[in-house]
Amino acid sequence: MPRMPFHFPPRRELGRTGFVASVIGIGDLADRSVPMEQCVSTVKRAIDAGLNVIDTAPVYENGYSEEIVGRAVRTCRNRMFVIDKIDHPDEPVPPQVEGSLKRLALEAVDLFVFHGVSTEETWKRLVAAGGGMEQLGGCVSAGKARFRGISSHHPEVLRAAIESGLCDVVMFAVGPYGDPRYVDEILPLARKKRVGTVCFKTFGAGKLLGDTTGYGRPLAERPRGKFSSGGAPVPDEPMLPHLSVAECVNYTLTCDPDVALLGLSFPNEQDAAFAAAARFKAYSAEELAEVRRRAETAMQGKGDAWWNP
Repeated sequence: MPRMPFHFPPRRELGRTGFVASVIGIGDLADRSVPMEQCVSTVKRAIDAGLNVIDTAPVYENGYSEEIVGRAVRTCRNRMFVIDKIDHPDEPVPPQVEGSLKRLALEAVDLFVFHGVSTEETWKRLVAAGGGMEQLGGCVSAGKARFRGISSHHPEVLRAAIESGLCDVVMFAVGPYGDPRYVDEILPLARKKRVGTVCFKTFGAGKLLGDTTGYGRPLAERPRGKFSSGGAPVPDEPMLPHLSVAECVNYTLTCDPDVALLGLSFPNEQDAAFAAAARFKAYSAEELAEVRRRAETAMQGKGDAWWNP
């Protein structure tokens, strides 16, 4: 196998975990239409580039993602930070943890987070006596995980989680299209409290890069632009606006979360993201504002941004 042309050394500690993380991480990579060995090889390619944080969840392709991650990290487990999720916050936690570890074929992960905790009511149930956070704490004590946290699509829930002292790491959206509170308020608060930040939606679920309602689902109708019967754009007709991979990556890295999780499902996607990260140069305030403006236009007609409250 040819030598990976990109390498990202560990950059800084992930919150108070003691783990020194790479600036970019490996987001969900699972598609049941792609053979297991090919998916595992793609993950290993990212690991070879120095990425040492990887994320999965039971809901991603009904456990297929966990199986891929488990196989990919087995020979390099001691240098990887493995994140898994608890998809059902109101159900008993230990059976969910055990199910994930079985699919991963690992004895423990580094971090379990409650998946998509995006209402204050859900958070309050998690922190109630005997609730999910207490149960997850028991799993940590039992050696099933080292740390706990939440992923969330709501800045106020994240604020409560960080202030509670119960979360070692929080996961949320940081990209060109997102609620400004994520960057202006939540990132600084997490740094102050030494809570790790692992952020997603750099590409807006793919909507900022292409004509999709999210994660490769094509638009039912193109809101702008005309095309010939052969699929070529008709001259002088406006095209759907897009951002580039480099613009999205530069935006998120300028905001400076501990780790930016990127979708890296195929080698060509990896190469584009790696090239952008390797050439990263922080945006000015004016450049950030311009990318946000263009992102708003690129999102039009592409459905809801569920990561914004």
